[in-house]
Amino acid sequence: MRFHKYHALGNDYLVLEPSACPALPSPEATRKVCHRHYGLGSDGILYGPVTREDGAFGLRILNPDGSEAEKSGNGIRIFCRHLLETGRVREGQAFRVHTPGGLVGCEVHEGGARIRVEMGTVAFRAPVIPMTGPDREVLRETIEVAGRRFEFCAATVGNPHCVIPVAEATPELAKTYGPHLETHPWFPNRTNVQFLQVLDRSNIRIEIWERGAGYTLASGSSSSASAAVARRLGLVDADVTVHMPGGKIGIGIGPDFSIVMTGPTTPVGTYEMHPGVLAQDVAL
Repeated sequence: MRFHKYHALGNDYLVLEPSACPALPSPEATRKVCHRHYGLGSDGILYGPVTREDGAFGLRILNPDGSEAEKSGNGIRIFCRHLLETGRVREGQAFRVHTPGGLVGCEVHEGGARIRVEMGTVAFRAPVIPMTGPDREVLRETIEVAGRRFEFCAATVGNPHCVIPVAEATPELAKTYGPHLETHPWFPNRTNVQFLQVLDRSNIRIEIWERGAGYTLASGSSSSASAAVARRLGLVDADVTVHMPGGKIGIGIGPDFSIVMTGPTTPVGTYEMHPGVLAQDVAL
């Protein structure tokens, strides 16, 4: 089975084409392939392109724990780079990618070093995120996990996010409290978690705990949601640079909180996976 590996600011994915695997990998197979020691190692599998009647490139996104994600900003950019590398799109060409979290418009520039994605519109309403409780915008509410209370905002850009403003965003915060927030019962589909530090009107810093993947060096959807929350709270302007451990992503925020994300991608290599990887009897 052939996989194509790329990373986006250290957030790495394996692209698996349907021609190499006609059926979507099972959760167990996904966990084995993505395992850092027993498999090829990655933050997920991008399955596509899947043929669609509307002309968009269909994409399914699998987390390393075997669950499926609605949307991934870094994953979409990587998929766009793969479409360029395999000759399916041209540099500067506008095209669309369909994910379970919605349809996005894309363009590849600078040979894939800069990819522009129209991520959709961020919403803050509880039923849309989804989050339990009455229908309201989830802004500056309080949540308690592992003996600590946080002020948080919730948002969706096609997948759920819990954004926590802090004076200083640190990896320790994400690693310590991220797992508890991800699985908090207020989020029925679990949630991605970001600790948000506002640096100035044009720059924010985030630390990320990603649903189904854990601590992550970078995330496009997390950047989109965090920038939108900071904008909704009046803390930043419409154009924001998001700083993460893996690097920087540019986010443009429209008046309706529509998001345009711009960031890089890097090819890693092509791998022929031995069938013995899937035959392993290991507890994952």
